[in-house]
Amino acid sequence: MAKFLMLCTTFAACLALAAADWSQGTATFYGGNDGSGTMGGACGYDNLYNAGYGVLNAALSQTLFNDGASCGQCYTITCDTSNSLWCKQGNTVTVSATNLCPPNYALPNGGWCGPGRPHFDMSQPAFEHIGVAQAGIVPILYQRVQCSRTGGVRFSFAGNNYFLLVNIQNLGGSGSVGAAWVKGDNTGWIQMSRNWGANWQALAGLCGQGLSFAVTSTGGQYIQFLNVIPYWWQFGMAFPTNQNFYY
Repeated sequence: MAKFLMLCTTFAACLALAAADWSQGTATFYGGNDGSGTMGGACGYDNLYNAGYGVLNAALSQTLFNDGASCGQCYTITCDTSNSLWCKQGNTVTVSATNLCPPNYALPNGGWCGPGRPHFDMSQPAFEHIGVAQAGIVPILYQRVQCSRTGGVRFSFAGNNYFLLVNIQNLGGSGSVGAAWVKGDNTGWIQMSRNWGANWQALAGLCGQGLSFAVTSTGGQYIQFLNVIPYWWQFGMAFPTNQNFYY
């Protein structure tokens, strides 16, 4: 009997832990029924198909977006059937964070994306996995999860001759960048800093040099991408790699 009670207690604790992994929030949708209106956005990914994210994406409220540090992270979302009749019961969808849903201060408390609100403005195709579009907004349960990506990390270039701006895309594992460095053929490792969204900058003139990158994911995994960019790279070009993160 004691063993049975202990097992029951352990099982109950596990259930409580699993339940605690889910947080409450709300979700709306934008971008049209093909998701084309979600391209671009505050992470700087531009064409989400080219960048590896596709149509199952979401703009995060200010609270979740974290000034762009959450760009690329993945969240599994389900409609909270206990609080809405507009849910598709038992369905979940995993989305990538690709944009910011800013507060609208014309509405009380900044609207659904106002300060302190965990809200996902999802692509319409993603929203329709879990809820009926006519609802407009549904209560949800969500949790951050590991990202599964196809192919390797991708580096997309912008800037000028004295300023390098690199959008770091398609991260697996934790999905987001915690730190980054760049190295030219004629330089040592140069620490980069986040400029905006998933764009990382180096105040250095690196044109005409082959480049290597080093990236630490927010999950703590460190990868060196050695000699992945040829010396003939130009601003506006993007280069895929064959390495990716698993945490």
